[in-house]
Amino acid sequence: MEESIFTKIVRGEIPCHKVHEDERTLAFLDIHPIHSGHVLVIPKIQVDHLWDLSDEDYAAVMETSKQVANRIREVLKPARVGVHVMGMEVPHAHVHVFPFDTATEFWHRPDPTGEPDHNALADMAQKLSF
Repeated sequence: MEESIFTKIVRGEIPCHKVHEDERTLAFLDIHPIHSGHVLVIPKIQVDHLWDLSDEDYAAVMETSKQVANRIREVLKPARVGVHVMGMEVPHAHVHVFPFDTATEFWHRPDPTGEPDHNALADMAQKLSF
């Protein structure tokens, strides 16, 4: 399998707006967020399908996702924190964790062609980091 953009982020070859990192996982802001505070949680190893992760890596991704969700709740105080697992965009298992207030917001799809606001992303990463 060809290396994913996420593998390059894990190795530091491509920058990201990091929220959390531990031995098995990395959490960083999506540059085309569903809503401000949208975080991607990935395993540090590249596996295409979330369900193909080892039990240990799967548990680590889910634990980090829970920690991110709780941090989003604490800092941003949304009505809810949602999770999407799609796996279509990048062949590297990942969980989308994001704040939302309505069902319409939950299903919102951002425009991936716009230029990211890296100043706003850096500010949000600082707020959500743990």
